[in-house]
Amino acid sequence: MHFASRIAVTTRGFSDVVEITESVEAIIADSGIKDGLVCVFVPGSTASVTTIEYEDGAIHDLKDAIEEIAPFDKPYRHDKRWGDGNGFSHVRAALLKPGITVPLVKGDMTLGTWQQIILIDFDNNKRKRSVVVQILGE
Repeated sequence: MHFASRIAVTTRGFSDVVEITESVEAIIADSGIKDGLVCVFVPGSTASVTTIEYEDGAIHDLKDAIEEIAPFDKPYRHDKRWGDGNGFSHVRAALLKPGITVPLVKGDMTLGTWQQIILIDFDNNKRKRSVVVQILGE
């Protein structure tokens, strides 16, 4: 059996982090599926879905690490070709990946106690994102 839905998220860009765990849990409840896999995926090449302990310190640490790895103000070849100034966002999203898969057991995702699902929008503009949630199981 499978079930799919989407989560609408409005973001501010520039590494905006939005916690979406509760929205994913609501979709799981609607699905009626108790055991299987939950895939959470953001279409596009300038955003990522991952997990973290969603608290201010960890969020700031993540943003700092991302800035060190793929700085905003470095010259990017993408920007030279397209002129849109978001080369950094493509690199960041490629490194963090567009989605995750979480095992579902007895109706609950097997996330750790302090582990939440987040969407990070790296683009240089606000966006309306549509996060795809697909559940496979029984």
